[in-house]
Amino acid sequence: MTEAYIVDAIRTPIGKKKGGLSEAHPADLGAHVIKAIVERTGVDPSSVDDVIFGCVDAIGGQAGNIARTAWLAAGYPEAVPGVTVDRQCGSSQQAIHFGAQAILSGTADLIIAGGVQNMTRIPISAAMIVGQQYGFDTPTSGSKGWEERYGDQEVSQFRGAELIADKWDLSREDLERWALQSHERAKAAIGEGRFEREIVPFGDVTTDEGPRETSLEKMASLDVLVEGGRLTAAVASQISDGASALLLASDEAVKEHGLTPRARIHHISARGDDPIFMLSAPIPATKYALEKTGLTIDDIDLIEINEAFAPVVLAWIKEIGADPAKVNVNGGAIALGHPLGATGTKLMATLVNELDRIEGRYGLQVICEGGGTANVTIIERV
Repeated sequence: MTEAYIVDAIRTPIGKKKGGLSEAHPADLGAHVIKAIVERTGVDPSSVDDVIFGCVDAIGGQAGNIARTAWLAAGYPEAVPGVTVDRQCGSSQQAIHFGAQAILSGTADLIIAGGVQNMTRIPISAAMIVGQQYGFDTPTSGSKGWEERYGDQEVSQFRGAELIADKWDLSREDLERWALQSHERAKAAIGEGRFEREIVPFGDVTTDEGPRETSLEKMASLDVLVEGGRLTAAVASQISDGASALLLASDEAVKEHGLTPRARIHHISARGDDPIFMLSAPIPATKYALEKTGLTIDDIDLIEINEAFAPVVLAWIKEIGADPAKVNVNGGAIALGHPLGATGTKLMATLVNELDRIEGRYGLQVICEGGGTANVTIIERV
C-alpha cells in the first residue's frame, strides 16, 4: 500500500498585528517558506507535482491563487501548478489532506502543502466587507434555504465560543487559567529553543512575537466581549501574520530523491457540527478519527488543537477525556497567534518537531473552522 510521508515541515516566526511581518506581501511570505522547504529537503523543484496552499480572505495580495503566485515568486519552474484552499481556519490542514490524498491515490508523488496569511494588511472577514458593496451583509443573509433552516440568528465565532462556554459550564476563570498557561508554555518553549528547528527567520524577525507578559489579575480586569458573557480578548487567538509549508512524499519519491521522512500520515478526515455553535466540530471529528483508526486518546502522545478560543480546547478535553498535559504543550494560538490560512501547517510543524523531541509515536491535530467543520490529522513518527 502506498504511504504518504511528511519529509519536513517549517514555518516563519509568527508576527503580531502590525509587527515584523506586517509589511510583507503575502506572496513573498509564501515564497519564503516554499524556498526554505525546497532547500532544506534538497528536492528538485521541477519534480514537485503540485503546490497546495491555504488562505482565507483571498483578496488583494492574497487573491489570484496565492499558491501559484507564491511558487512563481520563489523563482521556481512555471510548469509546476498551484491551487489555493479555503476551509477557513483549517485551510492549510486541508491542504495537507488534499496532498496526502493525491499521493495515496497514486496520482502524485511530491506535494508542497502550506498556507499564508497577512492579517495586518488584509483583516479577518475582509472579503465579507468587500462583499457588502454588492449587497451581501453576511455570507448567509438573503439565502432562503439557510434562513428556513437556521433563521436570522447571529452566526459568528464569538457567539459560538460563548455558546460552548455555556454548554460545557466553563467559567471565565477556567478560560483565563488556560490562556495564562498558553502564554507560560509558549514562553518556556521559546526560551528552551523548541521552535528553532521549525522556524525559518524572515528578515530580522527570528522568533514568535505573540507571547506577552500577563497574569490572571490582568486578565480579570478586561471587559467582556459581550454584556453578560465570559469571553475577553485574553482568551481568544491573536491576529497574526505568517506562512508555513511542508513536503509530502510517496514511498517511490522517498527512494528516488533520497529523502528521509520524519512522519507518516496515519489518518485524515473532516467532520461537521452545528454551524451556530461553529467551533464545536473538533469533538465529533476526533471521535470519528479515533473510531476509524481503532486508537484511543491514550494512544496519542501529543495533541495540537487550535486555540481559536479557550472554550474550544476545554470543551474538547472534557468530551474526549484527553490528558491536558499532552495538549498544546508549547502553547497555542492564544499566545503564539493564529495566521488563519497558515495555521494548519504551522501546527503540524510544531507537532512533528515535538514528537521528535519526546520520541513519541502518534500525534493528533484538530482545528475548528467557520461553518462548523473540523479537520483531524493523525501522524506517526518514523
